[in-house]
Amino acid sequence: MHPIRRRTVLSGLAAATLGANAWSQDRITLRLHQFLPPQATIPKLAIDTWAKKIEKESGGRLHIQQFPSMQLGGRPPELLDQAKDGVVDIIWTVLGYTPGRFPKVEAFELPFMTKKAEAGSLAFNEFVHAHAMDEFADVKLLCAHIHGPGLVHTLKPVTKLEDLKGMRIRGGSRVINIMLEQIGAVPVGMPVPQVTEALSKGVIDGTTIPWEVAPSLKVQQIVHNHTVFAEGKGLYTQTFGLVMNKASYNKLPPDLQKVMDANSGAAAAALFGRAMDEGDKLGLAAAQAAKNNIIVLDAAETQRWQRAASGVRAAWYKEVAEKGIDGPKLAAAAEALIAKHTA
Repeated sequence: MHPIRRRTVLSGLAAATLGANAWSQDRITLRLHQFLPPQATIPKLAIDTWAKKIEKESGGRLHIQQFPSMQLGGRPPELLDQAKDGVVDIIWTVLGYTPGRFPKVEAFELPFMTKKAEAGSLAFNEFVHAHAMDEFADVKLLCAHIHGPGLVHTLKPVTKLEDLKGMRIRGGSRVINIMLEQIGAVPVGMPVPQVTEALSKGVIDGTTIPWEVAPSLKVQQIVHNHTVFAEGKGLYTQTFGLVMNKASYNKLPPDLQKVMDANSGAAAAALFGRAMDEGDKLGLAAAQAAKNNIIVLDAAETQRWQRAASGVRAAWYKEVAEKGIDGPKLAAAAEALIAKHTA
C-alpha cells in the first residue's frame, strides 16, 4: 500500500475505535471493511445477517463492526492487503479486483459457466477449498461465493451480438475484460462503485453487473436497456471472498474460533449466494418498475454469443499454463462442481 494511503487508512481506524478496547476481555470487536453502501444487497442481506448470527452464537462476546463504502480509506483493490496486513480484521471484496493474484479462481469467471448464485456459490466455495487454497495463503478464508447470472446494461439497446461492437463496456475483472473484447466491445476496467459516475458522464456506454447491485448504483435510472440470455445463463461470473486477518483469527479464544468456523465455508457461501439470488429479484423488479427495456435473447442468439466468447477459454488456458497451472483440468473441475450443486 502507498505510505500516504496507508496512513489515511490507519488514521481512519484510530478515529473509529477511539476510546474503545477492541480486544477487551468481555467483548471482541472485529472491524469489517468493504466497498458497497449499506443498502446494497450483500451488506444488507448477507453481511448484516452473518454478523448478527455470529454475535448471537457468541453470546454477545463477538461483535462485527461494519465499515461500508471504503470508510476506512483506500480503494477496493487494496482490501485484500488491508486484511493480510491487519489494517482491518475482515474484508469482503471482488477477487478479480487484484489481477493476477487468483489465477486458479479465474476458472469460475469463464463465460457462461453459472446460473443461480446459491448453487454456484456452493460450487465455487468447494472448488476453492479443493483447488485454490494456496491463493489464500496470506489470509484466513471465511467463504468464497459468486453472484447470479451476469448481464449487460446499456444506454442503447443490445438485441444482437453486433449491437455491442465498439461500445465501451465496464468489466469487473481481467477475464471479463478479455471476454468483452472477444465479443466486440471495448472493455473498460473499473471497480463497481465507479459505475454510476462513469455512466452518467458518458465515460462508458454500458456495464456488466448482475441485477442485484443495479438499484444501489441507480443503474436502472441511468440506462434503460438490459440484455439477458436464454435459460437463465450468465454471460460472465464475478467471484467474491470474505476473508479475515490470520492474526485476528488466531487471537480468538478456541470457543470463539468455533463460532467463526461454524459461520464460514459452505454455510456462509450459501447465505451470501441466497442474498445474491434475492437481490437479483429486487434488481429486476426495479428495472421493471422503471418501465425499462428488458431484452431476452433467444437460444439461437445466446449460442452466437457463446461461440463469440469461446476464445476466452483458449486464451486463459495459455496464460495460466505459463504459470504452471492446468487450465483445462481446473475448468473441468469447476463445471463438475456446478453440475453437482445444480442437479
